[in-house]
Amino acid sequence: MKCNRRLFLGAAVAGTASLFAPRAFAQVRAAERPDLLPRALMALDTHAYRIANRDLVGLVDFSAHSREARFHLVSVTNGRVLISYLVAHGSGSDPGNSGWVQRFSNRPGSNASSDGAYVVGPSYYGQHGYSRRLDGLDAENSNALHRAIVIHGADYVSGQVVESQGRVGRSQGCFAVSRRDIGDVLDRLGVGHLLFAAK
Repeated sequence: MKCNRRLFLGAAVAGTASLFAPRAFAQVRAAERPDLLPRALMALDTHAYRIANRDLVGLVDFSAHSREARFHLVSVTNGRVLISYLVAHGSGSDPGNSGWVQRFSNRPGSNASSDGAYVVGPSYYGQHGYSRRLDGLDAENSNALHRAIVIHGADYVSGQVVESQGRVGRSQGCFAVSRRDIGDVLDRLGVGHLLFAAK
C-alpha cells in the first residue's frame, strides 16, 4: 500500500461517528484499503474500556508485501496517515519467505503473526533493546502476552535489507521494525493506544 501521508478513511462506519468531526468524512478520499481504518475504529469503540489514548492508532496492513511500509500511524481526528514504517511478520505466517502473509495463528510456538486489536503496553529493554508489550484484545490474538508478542527493533528490517533481498526478514510473530525507527514508533505509539493488524 502506497499511502504515506494520504487520507486513509474510505467511508463512515456505524458506531464510529463520535470519533470524527463530520467535515473529516467529507474530505476523505478512498485509499487502497478503505476498509482498514473503519475496522480499527470499530475495534476502538469495542475495546474502549481498555484504550485510554484515542488520538492516533497504529494500523498494520498485512495484505501488503513486506517490502512496503505497511505499519501506519493514523490520526483519529482526521484519518490522515502521519507516518509509515516497514514491519516484519512472523515466519510461521510466511513459511516460504515470500514476503507475503499467508496465514495467522494465535498458537504458542507457531512463530506466526496474529491479526486483530491490541492495546499497547509499557516499554522495557529486553533482548531486542527498546520494546513495548502488546496485549491481544480479540480471540484471534488473546495469547499475545503469553507468546511475548511485542513491538521491537530488528536488524533484518530496513531499507537496505529490502534493496538486497526484496523483502524484510521475518520475526517470531512480533511487530519488528527497523532499529532506526523503533524509538520513533514507541514514542508515538505509547501506552494505552490501539494497534490493529489485518489482512
